[in-house]
Amino acid sequence: MVYKEIPRFDGKAAFAFLERQTRFGPRNPNSTGHENCLQYLNEYLRQQAADVELQPFTRTGYGETLSLTNIIAHFQPEKSARVLLLAHWDTRPRAEHDPDKSKRDQPILGANDGASGVAVLLELATLFREFPPSVGVDILLVDGEDYGKEGDRDLYLLGSRYFATHLPPNYSPRFGVLLDMVGDTFLELPKEQNSVQFAPDIVDLVWGTAKTLDIRQFTNDEGEEVMDDHLPLNEVGIKTIDIIDFNYPDQTNRYWHTLEDTPEHCSASSLEAVGVVLANVLYTQQP
Repeated sequence: MVYKEIPRFDGKAAFAFLERQTRFGPRNPNSTGHENCLQYLNEYLRQQAADVELQPFTRTGYGETLSLTNIIAHFQPEKSARVLLLAHWDTRPRAEHDPDKSKRDQPILGANDGASGVAVLLELATLFREFPPSVGVDILLVDGEDYGKEGDRDLYLLGSRYFATHLPPNYSPRFGVLLDMVGDTFLELPKEQNSVQFAPDIVDLVWGTAKTLDIRQFTNDEGEEVMDDHLPLNEVGIKTIDIIDFNYPDQTNRYWHTLEDTPEHCSASSLEAVGVVLANVLYTQQP
């Protein structure tokens, strides 16, 4: 059935998921925080989903072999009509934009750049268990998105590239939605350019839903072209959009890839705005 009333998305609960991730510390590959957070995400999603699949893989990094793991949670796996939701759960191993040059080799906490998208998806997972949508949903948490040094495109998007080249047989979701940096206290979500190019109908669906709900964090502006985890999926025919506020918090002051990417610069109301829009999109999908 399609719900007449959309289940309530709780922004405060999502923010608690954001804080929970950051308590592990930085979650850059091969770190203790990365290992502990993987266990937590796996255990939590197994409580909510019908099935959870771990997709481990390795990749050669900068003088190290990276042990990486994608997490895939399947809700109502028997349904052929499906939607894919994804976010990256790793955090950056270096704070190369920190104002303090002596700290630029330190890993970031990644409250917004990493934990925020995952937090929204964990709260949606809670809803899906209690209120199953009319379509099946797959939540994909990808690893190794933010490992590469600036300019080295080969060592970014590692998890989404691996997933895209190891798809399950006949896997063809209706569309995908990527969440990245959606917790900014001053959230503004323009239409990311690659999303408009590859999946304009899904952009219209999501931003049109936000307009109907009068959720003004979704703006009608066209944003930047962002290299992100939606690109490998679009390349294999899964039309996927990126919901991202790349200006964190704004164009003149950036916490992105600095040690200031912490929970106090994030907001439950921002997570709720994104979660409410996605809940409305998903629970109005026809089977």
